[in-house]
Amino acid sequence: MTKKHLIPFLLLPLFAAPAAQAEIDLIAIGEVNANYQDLSTRTAGPLENGVAGNILGGVGSGMAYAGGNTFVAVPDRGPNAVSYNSLIDDTTSYINRFQTFNLALAANPGYDPLTAGSLPYILSPFLVDTTLLSSKTPLSYGVDGTPALNSADRYYFSGRSDNFDPAKRSLNRHNGRFDPEAIRVSADGKSVFISDEYGPYVYQFSRITGKRIRTFTLPKHFSVANLSAQGDAVEIPGNTSGRTANKGMEGLAITPDGTTLVGIMQANLIQDTKKYIRIVTIDIATGATKEYAYLLTDGSGASEIVAINDHEFLVDERDGKGLGDDSAAVVKKLFKIDLAGATDVSGLATLDATSPVVTKTLFLDVVAELTAIGINANDIPAKIEAVTFGPDMLIGGVNKHTLFIANDNDFLASITDSLHPDGIANPNKFFVFAVDGADLPNYVPQTLAPLAHDSHDHG
Repeated sequence: MTKKHLIPFLLLPLFAAPAAQAEIDLIAIGEVNANYQDLSTRTAGPLENGVAGNILGGVGSGMAYAGGNTFVAVPDRGPNAVSYNSLIDDTTSYINRFQTFNLALAANPGYDPLTAGSLPYILSPFLVDTTLLSSKTPLSYGVDGTPALNSADRYYFSGRSDNFDPAKRSLNRHNGRFDPEAIRVSADGKSVFISDEYGPYVYQFSRITGKRIRTFTLPKHFSVANLSAQGDAVEIPGNTSGRTANKGMEGLAITPDGTTLVGIMQANLIQDTKKYIRIVTIDIATGATKEYAYLLTDGSGASEIVAINDHEFLVDERDGKGLGDDSAAVVKKLFKIDLAGATDVSGLATLDATSPVVTKTLFLDVVAELTAIGINANDIPAKIEAVTFGPDMLIGGVNKHTLFIANDNDFLASITDSLHPDGIANPNKFFVFAVDGADLPNYVPQTLAPLAHDSHDHG
């Protein structure tokens, strides 16, 4: 049985702000200290680069609402921001996992709307569970890449870039390497869907055991034929089609009725023109796919997609600027798109300026919101990657939709840059916005069944 663990956090009620749209208001900012460890004590030993194997970081790679005040969050392939072995792209044997949080919002008793920096709500993060991801069938690992926790019916996925079968294309479901970037919860609450960049893969895992339940097969043109453990510099020149190295399926949505997954690539496929990226819908019952073209207009890539209803979505388009890049954040924007009536481009061998793209309109400029309340653009996290709607709540007698946005901190507890020569803390941050129904008139919350957490298997 798992007890809830309180994570001390620093609420940042330092600024108050008008939103870019009058009815989208910032109501809380919280954070999780990057020095903490998660609940998987069996993985606490040091990784190849010396970092603890259960460091609590990267949880803003992907996040999803799971009902009540419960959220699930997925770190990516692990702590590899510090160079130690370029032959494996500085990746480690970090076992992939997802974290379960209680993110409750409570009224701030000290809130003063006339005081700059006062926010109306307090965000209190509790870590509830850590669930390791595994396969019940054997996986391919590199030299010394087999996780020590493996057993006869449990083979763990890890971030090691050499955990693959070089004789097969990148969509091989038996590869042990996994780079999770997005997560969504099934309608019955019993499983999660996770997309990744290595394959790109879309897997379904049990929320109780962490074991893989199902693999969704993507069209072959998303895969690459020549795989490399050394990452971009070697793998990109070796392929003429398929996903760009380290820029696979970065975002994943699920429609409110729980019937369809909607994934978005971070960047264009190699055969497609730059900035023309593919959205893939997957019918969960049949596995059938459709594809749509999305044109990047402001950012260098797409990091997330979340459903408004069964045909409208928010897409997180961003640059790599901000805290962690020693630069000023410029683009962290949410665009609203509509797939209703959009053209299926599955049959197009390449995407270019002649390809029909989905319509998009700016919904929320996160950089503008945060700088407007006094946050230095250099202190806005570079990797704003997680977006999910939370529970509706009454604010001033008006029902509002909550929107949670979080960052991937690359497992780095602190960062030293030109503005912070003595270092600055680099936590996972949560920015919570309240959205008026008038701004999302067709919003439909996801139907979710609750799941008890005290019987979880931590792997």
